[in-house]
Amino acid sequence: MSTDSSNPQQQQSTQFPQSRMRRLRYNPAVRQLCQHTRLHAGSLILPLFVRSGTAIRNEISSMPGQFQLSLDQLADEARAVQDLGIGGIILFGIPASKDSQGTAALHDNGIVQQAITAIKDVTPDLLVMTDICMCEYTDHGHCGILHDKMGVMDVDNDATLSLLGKQAVSHAQQGADIIAPSGMMDGMVQAIRSALDQASFQHIPIMSYSAKYNSAYYGPFRDAAESAPQFGDRRSYQMDPRALADQAIREVQLDLQEGADMVMVKPALAYLDIITRVRQAFPGVPLAAYNVSGEYSMVKAAAANGWIDETAVVDETLLAMHRAGADILLTYWARDVAQRLQ
Repeated sequence: MSTDSSNPQQQQSTQFPQSRMRRLRYNPAVRQLCQHTRLHAGSLILPLFVRSGTAIRNEISSMPGQFQLSLDQLADEARAVQDLGIGGIILFGIPASKDSQGTAALHDNGIVQQAITAIKDVTPDLLVMTDICMCEYTDHGHCGILHDKMGVMDVDNDATLSLLGKQAVSHAQQGADIIAPSGMMDGMVQAIRSALDQASFQHIPIMSYSAKYNSAYYGPFRDAAESAPQFGDRRSYQMDPRALADQAIREVQLDLQEGADMVMVKPALAYLDIITRVRQAFPGVPLAAYNVSGEYSMVKAAAANGWIDETAVVDETLLAMHRAGADILLTYWARDVAQRLQ
């Protein structure tokens, strides 16, 4: 087969030994010069789990090195995050009591509301993002109010929206910098945007969990947040991993139309293709990826058995997420990575 010699790129690619890609790898200084994807502490967000009580620092058994923290433990954590130059934190709350309506999520003195105040008191400039969902506050563990639909208990999408709006406003009132709805309710961004705007929080951005999949990688998180469903699963509202990637693009597009300022893909590692597709479809939109609990715990377990080099695997994994197109990484390794970068 003949080649088009007028195409210099095609011609050069066939000219070994003159063309040698290893020239860009031989010298460490040249390798560094050619690096495009790099980790930066300012692009990392550290998830924190806060619960009622005092002097509590409970290690999460399925997530070694991660803890449930009481309010009095947050000051030192916040200062460390700020000193390391980490981009911010995202808060998940574990209330003292739960009910079928998730009412603890809406109280001005709720656990996350108190946590925001505690953090802002010591580190007022630290970016605080808050998760907006009902699963941590309902006794059934689902992401909204339940109703009986043809003999099957399911989340009442529309009845849940007003609660998400109230929760978002209560967080903003205490000083949250970014609101991050994660429940995958249809119309949640519009409901939250409207509630924030009506409460004069037009300046507060929304980072929506726009493409959140029903994933087996969430297991350890449900231990950490004590939010496992007491029956059934979340397949009726979280995305199906078997669905076309185009469905994720549509989810993101709808959230942006409803007023989302940033979007997220979750999980990250098994959905690098989705991250790339979203980046290509919406090049100007800040894109986050959540390096979730199962991804963290698998690496921790393998490293504990001496099967892998944890540091090398973590860096490679996070670089892959950045290379796929994510600007922002929510990761439980944020502190470890930031310390190494310093």
